[in-house]
Amino acid sequence: MSGAQAGALDAGSSISGPDSAEGLPSLPPFYRLLRHRRLGSTNEEAKSLAASGAFEGSLVWALEQTSGHGRRGRVWASPLGNLYASVVLRPQVTPLLAAQLGFAAALAVGEACLDVAPDAAIGFKWPNDVLLRGRKLAGILIESQTRGDGRVDWLVLGIGVNLSTYPVATDYPATALSACGVEVPPETMLAGLAQRFLVWYERWDRGEGFATIRAAWLERAVGLGWALRASLPGATLSGVFAGLDKDGALLLDTGSGRHRIEAGEVFPAAPVT
Repeated sequence: MSGAQAGALDAGSSISGPDSAEGLPSLPPFYRLLRHRRLGSTNEEAKSLAASGAFEGSLVWALEQTSGHGRRGRVWASPLGNLYASVVLRPQVTPLLAAQLGFAAALAVGEACLDVAPDAAIGFKWPNDVLLRGRKLAGILIESQTRGDGRVDWLVLGIGVNLSTYPVATDYPATALSACGVEVPPETMLAGLAQRFLVWYERWDRGEGFATIRAAWLERAVGLGWALRASLPGATLSGVFAGLDKDGALLLDTGSGRHRIEAGEVFPAAPVT
């Protein structure tokens, strides 16, 4: 089993080795933990490691980020007390199929949250957000590099979960797991999340494919059957959220027919309050 050793950590430093130290997560052998007290971005660090040949399962965890970001470069507020982690993966698939892992990660986050807060009203917002009572609790960011044959060379899956605090000035209302009346240390959430994600990843990688992930995700999909507004490159569409196709694209029924949306931002027709 990989992990981290006890010892003082200065800003920006990391440790790895047997994970027997107090306050560190117990992880499955798949992972090699690299813990940082403060880091610019776990995704940027993991991408650098991946490009340098890091093994699949290399897991970058920071207690605090100074330059955290989400999709489309949006700033991700990253104070102490929340979870910020990124894992290196090397699935032998095309980028289109690799994007399905964002749904697997959402399921893992949701399950890990329900493990510590069983009554939490967890939902999933396409393509990669986890909601609590309709507000954003966690975000998922996938970045990858392809080989000459068009398959993924490496993929970095970044996850941020608001455990104790959350930003106020955001495009989409946010919240934290503490709103459920529970206090969850980042290391506890990381341990649960890592275990839950590995189960979904191995099922997907063994050939079970996306169908099981898709079905589980849709059980908690927020807005299914509701009116949505989809912001796309160069266009905005309004319609009814009709589900996901077999690859994970959002299906939107509009007056002009059914549209398949592979990338974009979706919002409920009425604002979340």
